[in-house]
Amino acid sequence: MSSCTSAELDSVSKDRSNDLSDPDQPPKPKNRRGQQPGRPAPNRRDYSHLPEREQLIELPEDAKVCACCGEPLVGLGQSDPCEQIEIETILYRRVVRRGRYRRTCQCHAQPRTVTAPLPPKLLPKSIFGTSLWIHLLLEKFHLQRPTHRTIEQLGLLGVDLAAGTIAGGLKRIEPLLTPIYDAICDRQTKSNYFQADETRWKVFVEKAGKTGHLWWLWLFAGEDSIAYVLDPSRSHDVPQSHLSDDVQGVLMVDRYSAYKAIEQVKEGQLALAFCWAHVRRDFVKVGKGYPELVPWALQWLGRIAELYRLNRERVKHPIDSEPFREADAALRQHLDSMWAQRDVELSTEKLRDPCCKVITSLRKHWGGLTLFVDDPRIPLDNNYGERLIRNPALGRKNYYGSGAEWSGRLAVMMFSIFATLALWKINPYKWLSWYFEACAENDGKIPSDPSSFLPWNLSTERLSEQRSSPATALTSDTS
Repeated sequence: MSSCTSAELDSVSKDRSNDLSDPDQPPKPKNRRGQQPGRPAPNRRDYSHLPEREQLIELPEDAKVCACCGEPLVGLGQSDPCEQIEIETILYRRVVRRGRYRRTCQCHAQPRTVTAPLPPKLLPKSIFGTSLWIHLLLEKFHLQRPTHRTIEQLGLLGVDLAAGTIAGGLKRIEPLLTPIYDAICDRQTKSNYFQADETRWKVFVEKAGKTGHLWWLWLFAGEDSIAYVLDPSRSHDVPQSHLSDDVQGVLMVDRYSAYKAIEQVKEGQLALAFCWAHVRRDFVKVGKGYPELVPWALQWLGRIAELYRLNRERVKHPIDSEPFREADAALRQHLDSMWAQRDVELSTEKLRDPCCKVITSLRKHWGGLTLFVDDPRIPLDNNYGERLIRNPALGRKNYYGSGAEWSGRLAVMMFSIFATLALWKINPYKWLSWYFEACAENDGKIPSDPSSFLPWNLSTERLSEQRSSPATALTSDTS
């Protein structure tokens, strides 16, 4: 089970879209953007790993003399160097000329002429090389830029790409990534702790038994792997079929009813931990919808903020230490007071309906909301999962979804691969280059042992190599 960091625990406090202010208090001044007064300056970034191109600037010949008397100036060497970071995107044609040889002997068992073999190709018979396909995959599924925008950008650099040709190539690449995606999904289901979430995704195909083009993109984040699943349904069948039948552990979710209907949850194999950030939003919603209830909502928001603070203080210390036990006791005492306040308010006949609805939901989900008490590794909220689904959601806004089922499969494959690589701090450009090179050497087919490319199977040396920045990368300036 993954450890809960203080940044994750405190992430709810940074969700400014769900803030509620006290009308009787003056608004807090907003900090200016950039470096804050009194804060230490950030470390200067190091660019020494980039290749160096030296430029020597000399004085013109007519300036190498004294402007008054015309006597020549004597050289003193060079000044201290100054650096600038530049970017250069080069597209080129790789023209392969193969050597041909004729035998001079009389050995008829050998061919009369011998030609050097063709270099390995990711997609046999394709005019486009591996580096271009990697660029297209990174642009669309990592940076979430529509393919037609990338084609337009490359057109400005002098190459005219046909959208249909690019789509055909991506369709051929999709099967090559299937074993990697399947392995990530399998690995993810073996975790002891999960976070799950779902969001809309359009797939513009006609499917029997389904009206419209609305599909659902599901996220399942494990300890060392992250899987996305695309399905026409938003029902409990999707997480139920994704998770293994013998799964054991904790699933952190919002309060969506589909998660409660999962068979593994009903059987007691999987415990549902509910998200305090969603509970907090309930009180914010009441305060924003009913101005007269703002003081009541602010009181509960204060209790939730104190809950986060106490848990953050608790997880700073080793579990068996005395400071941990003291912080743990304070946390449990605070939860007991919240429990008591909840029951007192529910027993009040004058409790307004909006308040009653929120407090009733709090009581209904109390068990899942307090799982973190006995297991400090469980975070208080599902914000980590929501952040993981944010990048695909940006793609949904930029290119609307997928135009075919194979395109949707490729999307979830790339989302899963890129998110898992990021979890392991692996450079996606380097990893794709390594994997596609192995595919090319196998005549454009899946490598004989795709499991050797999975992050958790890499040696320390290989992992360090994959984490380093590439010497040169085909990237675009998106500033």
